[in-house]
Amino acid sequence: KYLATVFMHQSTHSVWAHTEDVGTSLYFVNDSIQQVTFSSTVGVVIPCPAAGSPSAALRWYLATGDDIYDVPHIRHVHANGTLQLYPFSPSTFNSFIHDNDYFCTAENSAGKIRSPNIRVKAVFREPYTVRVEDQRSMRGNVAVFKCLIPSSVQEYVSVVSWEKDTVSIIPENRFFITFYGGLYISDVQKEDALSTYRCITKHKYSGETRQSNGARLSVSDPAESIPTILDGFQSRELKAGQLVELPCIASGYPNPAIRWIKDGRPLPADSRWTKRITGLTISDLRGEDSGTYICEVTNTFGSAEVTGTLTVIDPLHVSLTPKKLKTGIGSTVILSCALSGSPEYALRWYRNTDLVVLDNYISIRGISNETLLITAAQKSHSGAYQCFATRKAQTAQDFSIIALEDGTPRIVSSFSEKVVNPGEQFSLMCAAKGAPPPTVTWALDDEPIQRDNGHRTNQYTMSDGTTVSHMNVTSPQIKDGGVYRCTARNSVGSAEYQARINVRGPPSIRAMKNITAVAGRDTFINCRVIGYPYYSIKWYKDALLLPDNHRQVVFENGTLKLMDVQKGMDEGEYLCSVLIQPQLSISQSVHVTVKVPPLIQPFEFPPASIGQLLYIPCVVSSGDMPIRITWRKDGQVIISGSGVTIESKEFMSSLQISSVSLKHNGNYTCIASNAAATVSRERQLIVRVPPRFVVQPNNQDGIYGKAGVLNCSVDGYPPPKVMWKHAKGSGNPQQYHPVPLTGRIQILPNSSLLIRHVLEEDIGYYLCQASNGVGTDISKSMFLTVKIPAMITSHPNTTIAIKGQMKELNCTARGERPIIIRWEKGDTVIDPDRNMRYAISTKDNGDEVISTLKLKPADRGDSVFFSCHAINSYGEDRGLIQLTVQEPPDPPELEIREVKARSMNLRWTQRFDGNSIITGFDIEYKNKSDSWDFKQSTRNISPTINQANIVDLHPASVYSIRMYSFNKIGRSEPSKELTISTEEAAPDGPPMDVTLQPITSQSIQVTWKAPKKELQNGVIRGYQIGYRENSPGSNGQYSIVEMKATGDSEVYTLDNLKKFAQYGVVVQAFNRAGTGPSSSEINATTLEDVPSQPPENVRALSITSDVAVISWSEPPRSTLNGVLKGYRVIFWSLYMDGEWGEMQNITTTRERVELRGMEKFTNYSVQVLAYTQAGDGVRSSVLYIQTKEDIPGPPAGIKAVPSSASSVVVSWLPPTKPNGIIRKYTIFCSSPGSGQPAPSEYETSPEQLFYRIAHLSRGQQYMLWVAAVTSAGRGNISEKVTIEPAGKAPAKIISFGGTVTTPWMKDVRLPCNSVGEPAPAIKWTKDSEDSAIPVAVDGHRLIQANGTLVLRLVKAEDSGYYTCTATNTWGFDTIIINLLVQVPPDQPRLTVSKTSASSITLAWIPGDNGGSSIRGFVLQYSVDNSEEWKDVFISSSERAFQLDSLKCGTWYKVKLAAKNSVGAGRISEIIEAKTHGREPSFSKDQHLFTHINSTHARLNLQGWSSGGCPIMAIVLEYRPKGNWVWQSLKTNNSNEVFLTELREATWYELRMKACNSAGCGNETTQFATLDYDGSTIPPIKSAQGEGDDVKKLFTIACPVILATLGVALLFIIRKKRKEKRLKRLRDAKSLAEMLISKNNRSFDTPVKGPPQGPRLHIDIPRVQLLIEDKEGIKQLGKWANPPSANPFLLKTPDPVSRKSVKSAHSTRNRYSSQWTLTKCQASTPARTLTSDWRTVGSQHGIMVTESDSYSASLSQDTDKGRNSMVSTESASSTYEELARAYEHAKLEEQLQHAKFEITECFISDSSSDQMTTGTNENADSMTSMSTPSEPGICRFTASPPKPQDSDRGKNVAVPIPHRANKSDYCNLPLYMKSEAFFRKPDIHDPCPVVPPREASIRNLARAYHTQARHMTLDPGSKPLGLPHPASSTTTLPQRTLPMPVSANSASATTASASAPATDPTSATTAEPRMPPHTKMGGSRDSLLEMSTSGIGRSQKQGAGAYSKSYTLV
Repeated sequence: KYLATVFMHQSTHSVWAHTEDVGTSLYFVNDSIQQVTFSSTVGVVIPCPAAGSPSAALRWYLATGDDIYDVPHIRHVHANGTLQLYPFSPSTFNSFIHDNDYFCTAENSAGKIRSPNIRVKAVFREPYTVRVEDQRSMRGNVAVFKCLIPSSVQEYVSVVSWEKDTVSIIPENRFFITFYGGLYISDVQKEDALSTYRCITKHKYSGETRQSNGARLSVSDPAESIPTILDGFQSRELKAGQLVELPCIASGYPNPAIRWIKDGRPLPADSRWTKRITGLTISDLRGEDSGTYICEVTNTFGSAEVTGTLTVIDPLHVSLTPKKLKTGIGSTVILSCALSGSPEYALRWYRNTDLVVLDNYISIRGISNETLLITAAQKSHSGAYQCFATRKAQTAQDFSIIALEDGTPRIVSSFSEKVVNPGEQFSLMCAAKGAPPPTVTWALDDEPIQRDNGHRTNQYTMSDGTTVSHMNVTSPQIKDGGVYRCTARNSVGSAEYQARINVRGPPSIRAMKNITAVAGRDTFINCRVIGYPYYSIKWYKDALLLPDNHRQVVFENGTLKLMDVQKGMDEGEYLCSVLIQPQLSISQSVHVTVKVPPLIQPFEFPPASIGQLLYIPCVVSSGDMPIRITWRKDGQVIISGSGVTIESKEFMSSLQISSVSLKHNGNYTCIASNAAATVSRERQLIVRVPPRFVVQPNNQDGIYGKAGVLNCSVDGYPPPKVMWKHAKGSGNPQQYHPVPLTGRIQILPNSSLLIRHVLEEDIGYYLCQASNGVGTDISKSMFLTVKIPAMITSHPNTTIAIKGQMKELNCTARGERPIIIRWEKGDTVIDPDRNMRYAISTKDNGDEVISTLKLKPADRGDSVFFSCHAINSYGEDRGLIQLTVQEPPDPPELEIREVKARSMNLRWTQRFDGNSIITGFDIEYKNKSDSWDFKQSTRNISPTINQANIVDLHPASVYSIRMYSFNKIGRSEPSKELTISTEEAAPDGPPMDVTLQPITSQSIQVTWKAPKKELQNGVIRGYQIGYRENSPGSNGQYSIVEMKATGDSEVYTLDNLKKFAQYGVVVQAFNRAGTGPSSSEINATTLEDVPSQPPENVRALSITSDVAVISWSEPPRSTLNGVLKGYRVIFWSLYMDGEWGEMQNITTTRERVELRGMEKFTNYSVQVLAYTQAGDGVRSSVLYIQTKEDIPGPPAGIKAVPSSASSVVVSWLPPTKPNGIIRKYTIFCSSPGSGQPAPSEYETSPEQLFYRIAHLSRGQQYMLWVAAVTSAGRGNISEKVTIEPAGKAPAKIISFGGTVTTPWMKDVRLPCNSVGEPAPAIKWTKDSEDSAIPVAVDGHRLIQANGTLVLRLVKAEDSGYYTCTATNTWGFDTIIINLLVQVPPDQPRLTVSKTSASSITLAWIPGDNGGSSIRGFVLQYSVDNSEEWKDVFISSSERAFQLDSLKCGTWYKVKLAAKNSVGAGRISEIIEAKTHGREPSFSKDQHLFTHINSTHARLNLQGWSSGGCPIMAIVLEYRPKGNWVWQSLKTNNSNEVFLTELREATWYELRMKACNSAGCGNETTQFATLDYDGSTIPPIKSAQGEGDDVKKLFTIACPVILATLGVALLFIIRKKRKEKRLKRLRDAKSLAEMLISKNNRSFDTPVKGPPQGPRLHIDIPRVQLLIEDKEGIKQLGKWANPPSANPFLLKTPDPVSRKSVKSAHSTRNRYSSQWTLTKCQASTPARTLTSDWRTVGSQHGIMVTESDSYSASLSQDTDKGRNSMVSTESASSTYEELARAYEHAKLEEQLQHAKFEITECFISDSSSDQMTTGTNENADSMTSMSTPSEPGICRFTASPPKPQDSDRGKNVAVPIPHRANKSDYCNLPLYMKSEAFFRKPDIHDPCPVVPPREASIRNLARAYHTQARHMTLDPGSKPLGLPHPASSTTTLPQRTLPMPVSANSASATTASASAPATDPTSATTAEPRMPPHTKMGGSRDSLLEMSTSGIGRSQKQGAGAYSKSYTLV
């Protein structure tokens, strides 16, 4: 045995800062040691971490604060402070000694410090075993072995090495040992399964090594599987600077890739981070390494991850400041404890090793108690202060030495007398020291100096504690002279210094105050002289010059000092006389009064005993009266009572105690005070009491090794001193000796004797003796008996026995009799009476008892720890004996790993080796039908091998196999006999009659027949089809696909082939054994397809101004995908305003084409594509070209106005077709009457569009015209205008009206330049309904000085007609500008037309283009449960698109948005669609188990149907019935799988889960393994009891109850949602009505008069529809209400052609509303939607016989219903939008009593991929409508009640159809126009660019409202002021319009449909004029059928006269 010593680093740290203090210090040698663990067999030596200089006293304590003591042979403290714990046996273990917290202290004159707690723990030998479990791995993967150590010893036992077949493993190549003792084997090979693996461990303290059992590795062939974590990490906390390894290893195939993530990001680049196969290693840990680490393990089949948190804690560090502090008593001390390192610490303060107790002086402050504050520090507060910080197992400390001393201030430096001149600055300095540092104040002639501009002071403290103060006098005057005094004060006392400062000037004496002096003390009297010079200062008293005695001193500066003042002698008048000239003096007197303090005569307390009388007088012998006398005891005032009486007289007070007792002990003080002073005298009273016993000692017993207290308690006064004495031996005591007081033996405060650890030598007599000098000593003796507890003194640690033989175990014990010895086996007491194999015998051997345990015989179960327990009345002990019983090994557990046609592979596991190393194995096998006499065998197989191959077997034969194992004891029994059958062989023949048939451009159908029966070699399970491309450049490699066999004839379609390519195909059959030979290769070619790439090298060349040549080259041959048929060139123009022209195309077979008839000097976009028989290929990238310049066209307009009597101004518009860049303009001026043949020419720059021509003749007519010039020459001239200069210049506008088109959010300038004399005034107005509103100038609108109107950041509502009027005294002029603001396009209407397993085909109808051509579409889609959207960009010409490469059987969300030149528009509603496919399902027809034996089961997984989506993985979980733990197996192979290592003759539960992209399918079943002899086992019978009926009832009732609850919950949810939906609609309704009431249907001004036309009132009906009126404006004859009459009609823009949009007025807005719609289907009967039609006032009652077209659109907020394509639950995204929808719906009175009839349905048929059309005639209630199962488009009509219904009468509100001539569409909103209509050429354009001035919009609107709105049209009459109907060839609709007629209006006639008006002579001229060629429109297709002729419309007004047409998507 040897001692373990804890050595410490000698890093001393002194706490003293100054060299003069080095002699006294305390320090720590090493305070970092905080834990010491040692072996009980070795012991430990621990030096004290603390020390001091001079030598400090070192002592050890327990953490509880108890002193430790020496225990012989167990614990000892050496003289140098080293603590030693000796080796000990388990029986002497004491937790107070061997498992406790200690600390050491060091104490000298500087103070006392303590070390941090040191955990001392002894570890003694315990029984334990280490294990390694068998592992599985796939070849090429990683295997992980872990050494399993019991948790009780895991802290002390570590893995030191691993063995492979008894040979130590060296970490290299494929073998790695982790920092934590794990063994990793990478790239596992088959041969790795042949070895046995063991771990070797070592005990850190005992040095004991252990070897684990041998573990095997099972290696299988790779099988596709998701990763499985083999070894991971959890959260860890480590110290900075350490090294950590985070293990992360996983198995899977393909081999998984590992990626490390820290806090959500990849690992940073750092050389400290190393990624190895064992995991992530981080060296030199730092705080920033803390975080959450994720190890992601991924392969193609899935992923797994390990997550853990690493916390790096910095070591705690404490710094206490100041390190050393010397200060004075009464000062304030502040100690600051600064901490760094880990947070969450606890902080404690110690003073001289004791916890600091808070009181009136000491307080602890700060958030973490980091500041210690001592106020008014006392001498007792001196010492060593320590700050301890603790966090879990970490402790850090620092200390400071505080020395408190007398800190009375003293002046260390001062100033001297001086003389200064007036105004001469001087400074005085005074320095003082003290503790705490003093404060200095200044006085002049006893008066405090006030700080002002002339007197300034400053004060500071130096590093050595000196306080320095300066008095600065900047401009001294005479009055600043005198005696200056500096006074230093602190909490301890004060000191002062004074000296005179003389300021030159006439001397004088300040007034002096009378002085009171105290007799017996010194007094100073200053003569307050100011001015200088003076000759002398003299003092007089009673006309006597002073001094006249020794107690008087006169200083040179004139100060008089009176020492030891006496009342009679020194009291009186004193005169200060100053001689200022030889014969002149000045004087000042002061009176001194002397006060006499009291004087107490001495007194003493006589010796007193208990019960005596006591009288003590306190007499004052002198002092001024009155005098007050009081008494105090121990600082407290004494009050008469309780036997104490105080009697006071004028100058005396007496203290009387009637009966003295112990309580009267103390210090008594007599205090006398008067006006002069307070004095006191203190004396002590001592009452003496002889000693007596309170508790007497008695005989008692002590137990060896335990603590014992010998009781003895005494009292008396003075307190008695107690001495203990000891006499050894049990006889009569001969001689007592004083008991040595050591750490083991101590006298307690109550005088009892404590023996902390009783020893045998402590037996004997003990005497307790007490004395205090009063009376005689007292003593009492007692006898201590020491009892020895039972102890084991001898036993074997380990021993070996042979199974079946007798074995004896001996155990020896000693101690007090009787001793009982009990034997235990493990934790069980051995009872020989119950177990006859055991016998126990006991015999005495002197002081010892020997017990013997006999095993008769030894058995395997005896290989455990035996323990013998010795017990007596005083204690217990035990001894551990490890018995190992050796025997022949158990037979190996044999399993069949692989069976082939002619061989099989065996593997075995040796479970129990008989506690002896295995030396070999034997294998025997035979045919099952033969006996073992005919066996074949393999002998003496190496013990390092655990598998073998047996070859030369016969296919399809049955064999029996068994095995033996050997060790040095003998051979095992035979293993369990296994029966196996050899496998089938691979087919020997190929499939027959293979044929190929191309199906599409990417698929070929393959057909064939099975191989010949005799060559199949088993059941054909499936086929492998190999195909390869035989085109030039292909690699010639076959691609293989597999399919299951279905019969004798097979068909398979090869997909995703190259287009128009030749393929060669071969087919192979396979069975369970393998794949047979392939068929001969045959070839076929896929069908043609469209080219996949555009033509190359596309070039464009402009030849002339209208001709361009486009050339290209053929696309790569490999991308043609067929035979090239030709090329198609697509081109379209791009205008300057960003609009696109009509798209054109030319087809050719050449690689060059000439484009003629192109617009001049115009940009064109060109694309080229190639096409084959299959269709058009991919377009080339857009190529841009510009045609060449040509001469320009004529200017678009010209004006000429007179500006004076001799000048005119001509203005013009640029040419409509400039055909180039305008270089200049030429103005021609000709005077036909002047005789000049040639006109005058003037030129201007292209930017100037007007010109002033001067020097003309007044009254002469001139003809003007203009021509534009480009680089190609002068263009065509404009119209000629005639003008005559005039003397008067009326206001004229030279700018032009017309249409201005601009994108929104841009600044727009509307010019209005004018001429006239005087200068015209400009006024801008905007037309709104029937009035013109002046344009308000604000931040949005600005009118410039030249009349230009600037609109900033225009919006849609800025569109409209703007009128500029110029006015002066001679006239006015007006122009009208139509402003069109382009906005982003409206949302498209998106539908699903077709779906497949991997694609979704979408179709859409674009919305309004916003006034600008749609440039393209953006399609976004995502998986339903994801928000990750993908974008697809689609051409503007497309109306359908197919999303490919989608997941099978998955729901997708899709939305679409259009883009125009302004930007992207609103996104369509989100629709959902699902690709074909479903989750896998298992066919019940397929047999699942193909083979089952006693330990294996083979499963056929071909019964799993993919559901149309490929199966990604199949997970199998199985367990024995009745077991809770499932074993899992994952495979992606859908053929066969083996379940191995099953228990024989056991029923198993099996559940399977197959997953694909659509979901997972589940299947459960049961199976049973065979018995060892191959027989089956009976099924498990379930015990039935009385509760079966209850269980059945419960089983039936539970689903019913759950279903009922589910329905109720669904009903409640739907009701709540409905209530919320209705509330939102009500809120929207209220908001809309509020907006209407405020705005009254107008954008700019309120509408005057009653509302125009009927409006729809939303009353929250069952069906909410958003109605968009396609026509919307009431038409009376040829009149139409303007758009402003119903402003809500201007809310929904629709597409409009480019050429018409520039002359149309529109106001745009966007809104959406709520729908609740049900889809229809072809087989569904027609549905009828019924609502009420409300009436309006009689003046608005209108009866309509026309049909109007409406469309119904969805909102964006849709429910994600799987079976409903367009179900919307939410009203609108905002209440504002809903309010706008409400305004729009107010056009119709509420849809009630209307009938809705479905007329057409277009249903999406997923199977046929086409659209079907149907018309339904029947009608029933809407509430009976069933939800269709497919999406589609339905059109239905809405019919109001007919006017002849008697119950409805006349007041029926119906939709107002719109009939207008073509010119009316100039004023319609954009959404009311049809693109198809405006595309038709019309040479008579009814929408002029510049409307006539006399037909201004304001007048036109006024005509609408004053005439057309209040008309009664009767047959035969004509409208007032209208042209004759025949003149416009107009057919009016049939309608009855009862309206009031104004006084000045006439009847108007409405031509019937059958008899149109034909009177051509009744035309009248009325204003405004309506253009001709008008055709009425109103039905759903009315806008599409308009032409220049309006005849024949009446034939279409048949039975559907009351119908409205709707379209539902």
